[in-house]
Amino acid sequence: MKFLSAGKSDKGVSRQNNEDNFCVDEDLRLFIVADGMGGAAAGEVASRMAVEIIRDYIKRSSALGGAGNEPFVGGYDKKFSEASNRIASGIRLANQAIYEASQSNVKWRGMGTTVAAALLDGSKMSIAHAGDSRIYLIRTSSIIQLTDDHSIVSEQVKSGLLTKEEAEGSEVRNIITRALGTTLSMDIDIDEIDLMDGDRVVLCSDGLTTMVSDNVILSTVAASDEPGSACGALIDIANKNGGKDNITVALVYLFEDRTFLKKIKNLFR
Repeated sequence: MKFLSAGKSDKGVSRQNNEDNFCVDEDLRLFIVADGMGGAAAGEVASRMAVEIIRDYIKRSSALGGAGNEPFVGGYDKKFSEASNRIASGIRLANQAIYEASQSNVKWRGMGTTVAAALLDGSKMSIAHAGDSRIYLIRTSSIIQLTDDHSIVSEQVKSGLLTKEEAEGSEVRNIITRALGTTLSMDIDIDEIDLMDGDRVVLCSDGLTTMVSDNVILSTVAASDEPGSACGALIDIANKNGGKDNITVALVYLFEDRTFLKKIKNLFR
C-alpha cells in the first residue's frame, strides 16, 4: 500500500507555548501525536520524549537483524501482530522513561503526555494510544474514531451518566484518566485494522477535536488531495473557532493507484 503523509502543529490562539509534538516518519511508516501536560515547559519535555523514544525504539526494531535483538517491553500479546506489539512496547518504554525523568527532576514533577501512534505494515495498520489524542479512519464518506478517549467524560458517557452533547460542554472534559509518565507501568490500548484503497487516517491532539467537529474534519480532509494542505486547513479552522489549546494533526492518505486520490474526492461532493 502506497501513501502520502504530512503533519503540522500550532500553539493555538490562547496558549503561549506549544506542548504538542508529532512524528511523521515515512521510512519507518510511523506516525505519532503527543500532547504534553505539566508545569513550565515540562509538558513539552514529556511529549518530545515520547515521540523520540517511540521512534528510536521502532527504528532499532526495524533495523536489519534488530527485531530479534530488541526486547519487547511489558510482554507480548498474541492476539496482535508483531508490529502492534512493537508500537505498544515503544509506548511502554517511553512511559517508563518519562516517569523516571519526572521523579529525578523537581521541575518536571507531574509531567505527562498523551500519545496516539500508528504503524503501517503492508495493508495493515497497528494503532496504540493512551489519553485523549485520537486516531480517525476516513473511508469513502464516513469518519470513524478508532480510539477511545481515556477521560472522565468519556467514562461518564459510556456509563450513561452523560450524553455526548452534555460531555462536550462539561467543565471536566479535559481531565484525562490515562497518560504517559504518571505511573511506572500503565495499560496501553492496542488495535489493528486492514486498510483499503483510498483510506485516510487522521491523528490529532484534543486541540483539534475540541474546536472542530468530526463532520468538519471529514469534509476538510476529503476536500484536499494533499495531506499538508489539509493539515493546515484543519489548524486554521480550529484557530478560527477559538484555538483554546495547542493543535496538532498528522494525516496519512493510502492508495494503490495515485489516480484513486482524485476519484475518492468525488464521493464527498
